Amino acid sequence: MSTDVKAAERRLGLWLCAPAAIFMILVAGWPILYSIWLSFNRYDLRFPQDQQWVGLENYQTVLTNEFWWTAFGVTVLITVVSVAIELVLGMGLAIVMHRTLVGRGLIRTVVLIPYGIVTVVAAFGWFYAWTPGTGWLAALLPDGSAPLTQQWPAILIIIGAEVWKTTPFMALLLLAGLALVPDELSRAAAMDGAGRWKRFVSITLPLMRPAIAVALLFRTLDAFRIYDNIYILTNGAQNTGSVSIITYTNLVSGLNLGIGSTMSVLIFITVAIIAFIFVTVFKTGTPGTEGRR
Repeated sequence: MSTDVKAAERRLGLWLCAPAAIFMILVAGWPILYSIWLSFNRYDLRFPQDQQWVGLENYQTVLTNEFWWTAFGVTVLITVVSVAIELVLGMGLAIVMHRTLVGRGLIRTVVLIPYGIVTVVAAFGWFYAWTPGTGWLAALLPDGSAPLTQQWPAILIIIGAEVWKTTPFMALLLLAGLALVPDELSRAAAMDGAGRWKRFVSITLPLMRPAIAVALLFRTLDAFRIYDNIYILTNGAQNTGSVSIITYTNLVSGLNLGIGSTMSVLIFITVAIIAFIFVTVFKTGTPGTEGRR
């Protein structure tokens, strides 16, 4: 009888969740399917009469194009460097916020301010700061310097803007993981003679592994789709464009739905691969599900 009741409750739960699940599949699935269909067609709104099925021709065009791979390399570089810096700085901020006894609420509020600012607004702030003649940071450079017009200085500024904006988010996720580490373990290790660095490496980091993996997953996926900062700071000039920038250029500015959709599908595939690697290789899962089959 008990088994029948539980089975009936499960069926009722599925029926109640079905409308929301179907709605989510339609809302999220239809744009993806339509982009995939467009990617197999020659579809340029400037020449609507020339629309036809071309199979994998658009993928061959994009994957053999130098601009795509340059943008892909810039995107990967910005993602890897910015996320690595954010992890180190975020861990430092999380430790400070966790151990602060006086003014803890004020410190957490101040730290989170950059993350609360709209990305476009923050990007304009950095743009004017590095603009010669008006920017306070540009004034620190020798006369004639214009870092936003040069590839590598511009990429470094973009990375700096990303780190400044999203390090508080990383710190917040790591702070949640740090709060789960029992203080008793650290005190017991200290009584056994383990120093702070030894306790951090041997106790804190292993126990924080799920939180670190989740933080890295979220920020890696977010950083790979970088758009706002590059659009405001350089608009992709001097080979600083990301895959999102050149996709927007082809899809919206260029009105080439076929090529633009192909780039969108490639970005979707790359993001799915990154998520798969984190979930399977690094065992990123919901806290508390480790060991379950």
